[in-house]
Amino acid sequence: MHFGTFMEFGTRPGVSHAEAFQEGFDHARLCEDVGLDSVWLSEFHFMPDRSVLSSPIVVAGALAQCTKRVRIGMAVYVLPLTNPLRVAEESASVDQMSGGRLDFGIGRSGFARQYKIYNIDYSESQARFEEAVTVLRKAWSGEKFSYEGEFFQVTDAQLVPVPVQRPHPPMRMAASSPGTFKKVAAEGLPLFVGLRGDGLEELKGNIQVYRKTWNEMGHADDSSVFLRVPVYAAATKEAALEEPRECITHYFERQARMIAAAGAQGASAEEMRARTAKALAALSYDDIRRSRAAIGSPGMLVDQLTEWQEVLDIDGVVMELNAGNMLTEEQINTSVRLIAEDVMPAFR
Repeated sequence: MHFGTFMEFGTRPGVSHAEAFQEGFDHARLCEDVGLDSVWLSEFHFMPDRSVLSSPIVVAGALAQCTKRVRIGMAVYVLPLTNPLRVAEESASVDQMSGGRLDFGIGRSGFARQYKIYNIDYSESQARFEEAVTVLRKAWSGEKFSYEGEFFQVTDAQLVPVPVQRPHPPMRMAASSPGTFKKVAAEGLPLFVGLRGDGLEELKGNIQVYRKTWNEMGHADDSSVFLRVPVYAAATKEAALEEPRECITHYFERQARMIAAAGAQGASAEEMRARTAKALAALSYDDIRRSRAAIGSPGMLVDQLTEWQEVLDIDGVVMELNAGNMLTEEQINTSVRLIAEDVMPAFR
């Protein structure tokens, strides 16, 4: 199983922006040193109480220079908010600087407020996203091309540099609604999923739809599913359950508020968003650790991740090691070392 870390470069009271960046870089270097496979960078805009990571591609370039082995991922690059030709140039540059270590997670975000501030209509996000993916693939080819879309137009462009990885850095797409799982499979893209409002059975069904659609489309490569999930390890069961309690609870309360305020379009999307927000808001800490987070001693984590691997048919986990952004650096470092030393070997 692939093991990665999901990074927000989070802000919190008393920590400067410079310190938030430094903590993030220190964490990434530690993850490489202890043997994790990847570090994944989130993207947040205009959220001063959440994250300084508004330009993850810039941070990816810096990580390319201060790491040697670990893969560097976008989780996810919000494509509709920018020009895809510029995205192609930046991502190809990072792929060159890292020696071909870039993984390109893509999505369109559910935060309509970010679109409003950028003066982009959120109702256009799906169409902009689809055009952006088309432009990216054409640009990464290295051939001269033109493109005429509703939102993006390109005339006689030839990308410089081209990516190291051919035909392009591996793309991975996030999905949460049932229809999106089919769409990701039809596009031939690896999948990102999360345990939020979905229970294990609902997520299991959606992943089965993804795998089935993938096989029906006859894609040459094998399908791949990475689960993004809060994870915390401590030496004892008692410490593991108590130390992250406030942090994890805060995280799911915040998720409920954010989903309730998100920008889903249409009656069915609004209904799903409201249902998900209500389910998250009703979760107790015991509910969370049973079905929506992996929390425990190393032995407990091996058991839980083994179950999820079997039930959900996943081949990777992207761990949110400080999901609520309330843990200390010492707690995070201890957790990731325990995972690397005592959990990961069981899945190698």
